[in-house]
Amino acid sequence: MATSDYHLMPPPPAGRDRDLWLQHAAGLIIFEDVRGYARERVDRGLDEAALQASFKAIDDVLYGLMMVMDGVTGQLTNGSETVRLTVNAELELKGALIQALNLRGEGDGMCMGFHGWLEGDYGEPLPAAPAR
Repeated sequence: MATSDYHLMPPPPAGRDRDLWLQHAAGLIIFEDVRGYARERVDRGLDEAALQASFKAIDDVLYGLMMVMDGVTGQLTNGSETVRLTVNAELELKGALIQALNLRGEGDGMCMGFHGWLEGDYGEPLPAAPAR
């Protein structure tokens, strides 16, 4: 599936629950659109061991990306200047920005959600449900 196969559920009111909901929504987007994309491209003609190694490599790359998103790794510095990536999860209502959550420092961290997302756990309330 891809996120185009999902329907966004109503967000909780502003506060901690919404912050967690936004993080889970970001995890769902990454898992469905990035992880799903990569897994679909793995050659199904591979033997089982190679197939599983391919899937593990995809998950390892994804975890590495999440470490960069969390700020655990992934910055260049020369002592006075720094370059780093910042990723926001944004909630909009009819095109108007309601909330932007910086995934680097404002949430629990993408790495914290990773293992639950591997199991399909995107929290409660769910950020999205499969479209019918």
